[in-house]
Amino acid sequence: MQMIQQTADLSAYLAADEVIDHHHPAVRETAARLARGAADSYEYARAAFEFVRDVIPHSQDSGDPRVTWRASDVLVQGTGICYAKAHALAALLRAEDIPTALCYQKFDVVHGLVAVRFNGAWHRQDPRGNKPGVDAQFSLDGERLAFAPDPASNEMDYPVLYAAPHPAVLDALKAAPDRPYLWQHLPTAL
Repeated sequence: MQMIQQTADLSAYLAADEVIDHHHPAVRETAARLARGAADSYEYARAAFEFVRDVIPHSQDSGDPRVTWRASDVLVQGTGICYAKAHALAALLRAEDIPTALCYQKFDVVHGLVAVRFNGAWHRQDPRGNKPGVDAQFSLDGERLAFAPDPASNEMDYPVLYAAPHPAVLDALKAAPDRPYLWQHLPTAL
């Protein structure tokens, strides 16, 4: 799939905002802790991915009713759905100057992931969290995502690499008082 940057300005994929709040102390502290054990930016990116994938449970899998959307809240509260976990990973990567985009897939609902830029190319990663039947891995040598779209079922990869969360995703997260409500109002398309 040919990925398309929403903006040609690579600095947009390093920016902080209200969602990807990588200047927040919780993000900075987590990033510093992960960076201490990494020899280079690739090792750091893998460690950040594995931290978000394995340490922050997907709230649907864990049964947590809380809805998080801001990266720092995901880290502090220790929960989030795919979009929120992607926001947390993007913040951790951008905190260490690794360009990171938000990207999406369409299944019954829209699924969120990230793309990291290494060696002049974008590489999609899915920090959703593994469970039986889901085995997402950090990889720059071919995608190892949680789910593969089936075009015959009208599923697809969206090619756009966003610098900030898609408004439909952010609106759904912000409007949800709890995860059961959110589950009924997830975006079905972008």
